Parts: sequence; structure tokens; C-alpha cells
Amino acid sequence: MCLLCDDEKAYQAYMNYLDAMERQGKAADPDKAMDAVLDQLEAAAKARAQESNSPANDKTLSPFFCSPINK
Repeated sequence: MCLLCDDEKAYQAYMNYLDAMERQGKAADPDKAMDAVLDQLEAAAKARAQESNSPANDKTLSPFFCSPINK
């Protein structure tokens, strides 16, 4: 649990996961909960990295560069 105590977002995600499991009437295994939360955080970080690497979000491009239009 010490790993989560230093990271507010991770701790909040862990508590939300435990609350969701309790609402479903399931007993949450702390180890499985930790793995699930860390997987969710890694997936969110990967999605943010892909979004920031897209040409549409590149702020270093010249204003004369023609970016593809998102439809």
C-alpha cells in the first residue's frame, strides 16, 4: 500500500476500485485490486502519450504546415 500512498491519483483510483467492487457485492482481493489499478493507470498514461505525440497536437509545427483535418 505504501506505493499508492505517495501518489494521490493512484490512491484515489485504488479506493474507487474497492468501492466499485463493494457495490457489486464482491470482496476485493488487495493484490488483484492493486494490479487492476496499476493497469488502468498505465493504460491512461499510454493514451495520454499517444495523444500528445499526434501531429494534430504538435505545437512546434510551423503555422504554414498543413495538418490533416480531423473529421
